[in-house]
Amino acid sequence: MSGLVVLLLLLAVWALGQWTGSDGFRQRVEREASARLGLPVTLSRVSVDLFLLPSVALEGLTVQASPALTVARAQARPVWSALLQGRLEMATLVVRKAVLPQTTLVLLGARAQDPASTPAAPGPDDPASDLRWLPRRVVLDNVTWIGTQGGSSTVQAELALDEDGWPARATVTVLRGALEGARAVLQRQTDAATAWDLKVEVGGGTLQGPLRLRLPEASARARDLTFEGALETRGVEVFALTAPSRTLTGRLDASTTLSARINPAAGAAAVAQALRTQTRFTVNNAVLQGVDLARAVATVGLSRGGSTGLDTLAGQVRTRGQQIELTNLVASSGALAATGAVTVAPSGALSGRVRVDVTRGAGGDVVGVPLVVGGTLDDPSLSLSRSALLGAAIGTALMPGVGTGAGANLGDRLGEGLKDLFGQ
Repeated sequence: MSGLVVLLLLLAVWALGQWTGSDGFRQRVEREASARLGLPVTLSRVSVDLFLLPSVALEGLTVQASPALTVARAQARPVWSALLQGRLEMATLVVRKAVLPQTTLVLLGARAQDPASTPAAPGPDDPASDLRWLPRRVVLDNVTWIGTQGGSSTVQAELALDEDGWPARATVTVLRGALEGARAVLQRQTDAATAWDLKVEVGGGTLQGPLRLRLPEASARARDLTFEGALETRGVEVFALTAPSRTLTGRLDASTTLSARINPAAGAAAVAQALRTQTRFTVNNAVLQGVDLARAVATVGLSRGGSTGLDTLAGQVRTRGQQIELTNLVASSGALAATGAVTVAPSGALSGRVRVDVTRGAGGDVVGVPLVVGGTLDDPSLSLSRSALLGAAIGTALMPGVGTGAGANLGDRLGEGLKDLFGQ
């Protein structure tokens, strides 16, 4: 009798596997997913394996958005002991040969969220802080991420979670694209529940330091999470961070602090916008591509192309989301020195002002010219402001050559004074 029961059970399992692998079941999954996301979803195969290591696999997954999201194979293995007790816990999730556009993921996240539910921010004793439903192990094999500006990186990554659901260790290696060759390791600290040490090897140097996520107190009215970190960068080739752009080359040393207040109910885009960083940096053996500062002073006008080798380049960088502000810039090279501030927009457009001083002749006369920074990261430009341009023309007329820089400075100061007096 017991043999008959076992045989019937095996036949039932076999029948279930046949049904889930049928075209009818696959089409049903496609319809349900398409209706949920509001976008066409196609699959080449769905399989459920109930023997040895039970798992569910989706193959040839395509979400037909613009741009499309594709996954060659995604396989999930549940924790069956938890499943038998009515809890969904995932042991392993493996994603192979996927293309994940950021804009499409943000769209899918918004459409998949239930508008009737508003997730609460996790606190020390909140049920929402229980992350055991997340996969204990995640493997990304040849997965390509495409950013909002079109840049992409293909990675090999593995993430292991502790029993409480927080990351225990993560490794990421960039195979192709932006930051190619970089390797990052995140390791949980043993003496803190939500603190980690990060080390990144990139561009022949390292970036490393502690990261911490603070949960709100149970009595706190604000339920935001607080993120903070401190990173030290040593000997990193700048080009490795900005490739394919080569606006600046040289070895970077920097100290960076990071902070953010995060609303767990907000989307990924809101979390990225919440991040704030402050950095003090020095670039050794720097070469500024696309701009010749000495020629910009000599021509007292529009300058594009060329390069400037620098003995010293230092300053401060502040970021808010995708906005970048460079302040207290100091650059020098022999008889040339420059100071100023520049803002980099999310689109890569540049705006700001610099003052370039060049020491000329045996008497050590200094010719200084205020310049407006424009163009883009890949095609920067330097030019005089309108008021400085007028002053330069007057100075050239009165004292050709000698009075050009002085006139530009005088015109620029007059222009700033009038702007402060009469407004923009």
